[in-house]
Amino acid sequence: MESITKNRQSTAVLRAMIERAYGAGQVPAGDGWASELGHGWFNVAYRIRLRDGADVVLKIAPPPHVEVMTYERGAMSIELATLDLLRTRTSVPVPAVDFADRSHDLCDADYFFMPYIDADNLGIVAETLPAAERNAYMEQLGAANREINSLRGDGFGPLAGPRDPSWRRVFTGIVEDVLVDGERRGVDIGWDYDTVRSVVAAHADSLDEVTEPRLVEWDLWDSNVMVRDGKIACIIDHERAFYGDPLIEAGFTGTQIAAFGDPAPFMRGYGQAELTETQQVRRRLYCLHLMLIMVIETVYRGHTDTKQYDWARPHLDEAMALLGRTRQ
Repeated sequence: MESITKNRQSTAVLRAMIERAYGAGQVPAGDGWASELGHGWFNVAYRIRLRDGADVVLKIAPPPHVEVMTYERGAMSIELATLDLLRTRTSVPVPAVDFADRSHDLCDADYFFMPYIDADNLGIVAETLPAAERNAYMEQLGAANREINSLRGDGFGPLAGPRDPSWRRVFTGIVEDVLVDGERRGVDIGWDYDTVRSVVAAHADSLDEVTEPRLVEWDLWDSNVMVRDGKIACIIDHERAFYGDPLIEAGFTGTQIAAFGDPAPFMRGYGQAELTETQQVRRRLYCLHLMLIMVIETVYRGHTDTKQYDWARPHLDEAMALLGRTRQ
């Protein structure tokens, strides 16, 4: 996926990064030792073969001159902190971090190295798998996501803080940041921005039911799941984690918007019963938040085609309708 947030570097800079991380003896010679992994949407990632033949992945944060959405600021620091939490406090398989550099003296952004995971990306291969195998992976993902959500925080909000005892205050603030981002860049969301604000406010009391902050990934789609031999080998891309309501997780999106697929296997693995009426209202708010991001981020990413925007806009209308607001 092409995006102006991808901070590509020259071969010389890549060699310098490798030397800093692994030592001069591991700097590869010749050509063909680096290739870009093109599936991601935000950071640039390279698969690199070190001199001893080991494969690693290098992720580089966006350049500082490229404006990102408010919630994406400091995303790589969030990922590193989340990886540490998951490695030390859960059994969920996540990449090790070989080396991280935030000095900005080799390039203008944070970067880190991790081992290359020799496995299939579930988001890429899912449609080629028998339904039973695909569902089995989604059940495993539900169970892994539940374990991630078992980590409790001392308040709702960013991993680095500040945190707040009120999920209503935190989530409505998250949505407001997204709306302000859209207004700042003049993004046409198909609705008056204040109309969206009024819909969120009208249903915000459903958020008060959430009183226990849990670590949530938010971005845990099948495209961030690596699978091998019938099992999840690794979960990647943890840069959008925060302490919130587990129902905001991606696996529950299909409970309200069918275009996101059947949530039943994920929910079985998670151990989630049918949603209550209040939970459904919350999940609809979370769908609205997601669709706002999917529409607005197309401008921030500098997309050269309208495919994502054209897909997301009708589903933003659908999310508004689920919350009782339809076009006159």
